[in-house]
Amino acid sequence: MWQTLTPLHYWILSALIFCIGMAVAITKRNIIGVLMGLELMLNAANINLVAAWQNEPQAVEGQIFTLFIIAIAAAESALALAIAYQVYRRFGTVSLDKISTMKG
Repeated sequence: MWQTLTPLHYWILSALIFCIGMAVAITKRNIIGVLMGLELMLNAANINLVAAWQNEPQAVEGQIFTLFIIAIAAAESALALAIAYQVYRRFGTVSLDKISTMKG
């Protein structure tokens, strides 16, 4: 009656989350929306890596790569939010359309 989850299920979920993240990153016009899309894409990569090494109990490469991606995502979020804060202080908006000029 119960169906077990195979790596294929995780890969389909990962592909869906990645596509949603890409659509959000492409269509949003503010910095926070683009960052949310990038985070979704990184999380989809994490699901994919863990699913790839699910059936091999001795192989821990998927978990190690996932930890690296989580660390990179945390650093990217902190740096990008700091940049977004500085952009808001300078231009008064986080809309990417209104801050497209790079004046010195």
